[in-house]
Amino acid sequence: MDVANFKKLPILGILRGIELGIIESLVEEIISTGLETIEITMNTKAASDLIRQAVKIAQKRLCVGAGTVLNMDSLKMALDAGATFIVMPVLVDDVMQYCKKNNIPAFPGALSPQEIYKAWDSGATMVKVFPAKFFGAEYFKEVKAPFNDIELLACGGVTPENMQDFFDSGASAISFGASVFRQEWLKARNFASIKQSISRYVNGFSIKTERVK
Repeated sequence: MDVANFKKLPILGILRGIELGIIESLVEEIISTGLETIEITMNTKAASDLIRQAVKIAQKRLCVGAGTVLNMDSLKMALDAGATFIVMPVLVDDVMQYCKKNNIPAFPGALSPQEIYKAWDSGATMVKVFPAKFFGAEYFKEVKAPFNDIELLACGGVTPENMQDFFDSGASAISFGASVFRQEWLKARNFASIKQSISRYVNGFSIKTERVK
């Protein structure tokens, strides 16, 4: 992952529970929306194969990482499959230490101010505040007051309608998952609905960026 590039379009798509048989079509549809960064969670069946195939299909048009990395075995499997960044729901010390030592972008999860500070101090690229929806965008503003240098990724409950609130409140990036990659859409191969949903995030951010310019 090129972190500087990610910050230009700081939106992360989270794929969980997808089938290997749809990965080629799904990746192509994702790329067509302009989204540049996805993670495939390691608690998905055949996660390593999915990451490997996604990387192969994307041909560097999409940055592919691994999510829900909770131990060193999962980390090794993810990196061997071609993942270029790591996401955790919590701070996993040995995983974080390895990523820091080897210059692998890592996004550990946290919620409380103590957890957020500890995750950032451990060398996080950004701290994934999860689940963000229960505290809302205002929480980010409160956290950023004493921790203005800490970069935060909002995860859980971020929608096209409220994502600007999170950015305005200090989030450096946002993510989405099951609300877009819905199981019923995936099973029905309803890629049109998935594409439309992703585009609302990407286009919404692009419009905001143009207005700032």
